[in-house]
Amino acid sequence: MSEHIAVIETAGVIEIHIDRPDKKNALTADMYRAMTAALADASARAEIGAVLVAGRGDAFCAGNDLKDFMAGPEGGGAAFDFIHAIAAFDKPIVAAVQGLAVGVGTTMLFHCDLVYAAPDARFVMPFVNLGIVPEAGSSLLAPAIMGHAKAAAMLLLGEPMDAESADRAGFVTAIVPVAALLDHARAKAAALMAKPPQALAATRRLMKGDPALLNARIEEEARLFRETLTSPEAQEAFAAFFEKRPPIFKRG
Repeated sequence: MSEHIAVIETAGVIEIHIDRPDKKNALTADMYRAMTAALADASARAEIGAVLVAGRGDAFCAGNDLKDFMAGPEGGGAAFDFIHAIAAFDKPIVAAVQGLAVGVGTTMLFHCDLVYAAPDARFVMPFVNLGIVPEAGSSLLAPAIMGHAKAAAMLLLGEPMDAESADRAGFVTAIVPVAALLDHARAKAAALMAKPPQALAATRRLMKGDPALLNARIEEEARLFRETLTSPEAQEAFAAFFEKRPPIFKRG
């Protein structure tokens, strides 16, 4: 397990806390593996009825730790394993989001059933800006949830979405004051635990729809993600990011 992922079990709920606040909870390969293991444990145990995901500090998750991610294939492999795990997870997931939710910090939320956001939550999917494509099925789920126009602003322009806009778009369940956010999410996870489990699971499966469609999109995104990651555009975008300068992209 990663030192930056805290797993807490309370009354049938497993809480996964991203605990790297000094780096805005940016994710490393070890952190991805720890979260994937926690989901596997929660799925395998009948007494676990729900999972709660939260970030410690003033941010939910700043996405991939780019230095770790670019260091070799290990980071990418761990990230895609986590994406598959959360997309296929068979029990309800509640998320408590404050501050920045960037990249996978936003796309993982498409696989959560209840998303509670603090007023300062800010959702960003800057994949195109980095010369790459979206992941976690977000190219399918974002337009389905919030409509093509709002999804295009996020995925094509890389524009952030604030909590109020996310609430209006149907992306978050409710906005909750930051001081009450975690307790509110815990109360909702406890409420899920009180429901009849078989009916709850069946209803969730019906709401999710055909998993084959989502899996196919996740695989297509992953293939294109790996291809674009080595493209001249991505190399320039990442270089510009680390050098803190505007990127220059060639046309033609």
